[in-house]
Amino acid sequence: MSRDKLDFVDLKTQYAALKGSIAERMQRVLDHGQYIMGPEVAELEARLAAYTGARHCITVASGTEALLIALMALDLKPGDEVVTTTFTFAATAEMIVLLGGVPVFVDIEPDTCNIDVSRIEAKITPRTRAIMPVSLYGQVADMDEINAIAQRHGLPVIEDAAQSFGADYAGQDGTARKSCNLSTFGCTSFFPSKPLGCYGDGGAIFTSDDRLAQACREIRVHGQSARYTHTRVGVGGRMDTLQCAIVLAKLERFGWEIERRLAIGARYNELLAGWLPVVAQRPGRNSVYAQYTVFVDDRPAVQAALTAQGIPTAVHYPRPVHRQSAYAAHAPVDGCPEADRVAERCLSLPMSADLSAADQDRVVAALVAAARR
Repeated sequence: MSRDKLDFVDLKTQYAALKGSIAERMQRVLDHGQYIMGPEVAELEARLAAYTGARHCITVASGTEALLIALMALDLKPGDEVVTTTFTFAATAEMIVLLGGVPVFVDIEPDTCNIDVSRIEAKITPRTRAIMPVSLYGQVADMDEINAIAQRHGLPVIEDAAQSFGADYAGQDGTARKSCNLSTFGCTSFFPSKPLGCYGDGGAIFTSDDRLAQACREIRVHGQSARYTHTRVGVGGRMDTLQCAIVLAKLERFGWEIERRLAIGARYNELLAGWLPVVAQRPGRNSVYAQYTVFVDDRPAVQAALTAQGIPTAVHYPRPVHRQSAYAAHAPVDGCPEADRVAERCLSLPMSADLSAADQDRVVAALVAAARR
């Protein structure tokens, strides 16, 4: 058995398959020289809006910037509260706090690791301004239930879909919809390791609200409604043309890659059944497996055993946000015990569309052996 080190996310094989298309797309940008807001920006926005079914797509500088601009478009004020999950990357809460808002952390479902909808309504107060669920690991949260709660309280919903672009969600009516077109806003990331990634930073905001879309477009260019006409406070939040060109090239293969991710995730599930618990998938939705995550005891020992065999792993996430010193002031009095437990046991395995069956077998064999010790 080969001891060569596997890639946690295999971007090299993906690039080899798309090298010609990427070079052609980038050369067009180099030829026309419109590196900021060039024609590829509008082309990508149209393609992504059509893919999700949302009326508007606004590309931005990163997934983090997408959250920031969406919150700014909602006019989040200092002291306003946003109900969100504690088990996520810090950027989710970071943008709330950056604007002077208050993240109100909710515990998670222990099997999906997504926000526990049954705990949301108790966290809503007269200061609540929005609900921000995270579609973690590539699987959409319980959006129908979240939207129903939001509607009862007159609140917008921002889906933090940094990990779930391409995922399907069939809600209570059984109609399949795409992540990023499930609520007031959907915000995603094109960080290189995401299911649809560029070669730097990039992101996008999706909405079907014309007024909010216009606000986002103005905010991303320093609040300008026209050149040197600043109608609101904004940021420099544009996604550059070269990164848009790269994502356009990657869209050629994206449908196939999603199919592969679904198949590889299903095979992981089959191979690990009876051996280790894995993140559950809810009926009526799939996961694009931004990460494939299992739960293990004595994680450091398991990681060390896999590392010794050239198998990389990662932990998403080792500490819930409310346990981070920067956000400790916002920790809930009753804590988030499920998030604490998951943070001690979660372990992400190599996952990408080009993962071979042989390499997947190698990962599983090593993992099961390490976990049984």
